[in-house]
Amino acid sequence: MTDTGSSGEERLLVVDDEPTVRELLAATLRFAGFTVTSAATGTEALEAARADRPALVLLDVMLPDLDGFQVVRRIRDLARPPIPVLFLTARDSPQDKVTGLTLGGDDYVTKPFDLEELIARIRAILRRTGTPEAATLTVGDLELDPEAHQVRRAGTPVRLSPTEFRLLHHLVLNAGRVVSKAQILDSVWQYDFAGDTSIVDTYISYLRRKLDPTGPRLIHTVHGVGYILRKPR
Repeated sequence: MTDTGSSGEERLLVVDDEPTVRELLAATLRFAGFTVTSAATGTEALEAARADRPALVLLDVMLPDLDGFQVVRRIRDLARPPIPVLFLTARDSPQDKVTGLTLGGDDYVTKPFDLEELIARIRAILRRTGTPEAATLTVGDLELDPEAHQVRRAGTPVRLSPTEFRLLHHLVLNAGRVVSKAQILDSVWQYDFAGDTSIVDTYISYLRRKLDPTGPRLIHTVHGVGYILRKPR
């Protein structure tokens, strides 16, 4: 069991029996500002969770002793409120995803994964489960309040459908980064459209029609890749 970094934001626990994956994640998360503890087995993970009470656990399912599903059950009993868990695993069957989320996982990401998207998902979980941050997220003159489900552009309220709100929230959480249509589909629709990314284009056009009349364009197309929301220059 190792500790990477001595300062930063919340402490994360990375649990994976592959040294290369652990080292990559630890280095990436440390660079993003987190303090990282790592473990190679389910037993080590439980010891670390009990000793350090991490803000979030990144947990592989396939471990040499206990599997990740057994670990998440025991982690849930260690503290109140429960420690959030993000499954990060090569086990990509729908049944595994359902099992992981049903047992108390807060998210389920399959390997291979995009590091920037992973960090965005971690921050999203910490916002939902950790110490409350500022209620309103802002990008330029855009304000989004996740708790109240309210959006304002240049002080003017913008009425969005629940799906439009989830899409805009995902873009705001990733402001300044290009997100692919597949990533958006995964996060916002959660596989409901079987990989048909045309629904993303449709809802991006809805958002633009509602947001652009009150200010400069916020959502930009990166052809062949996806979309980026950024503060107007």
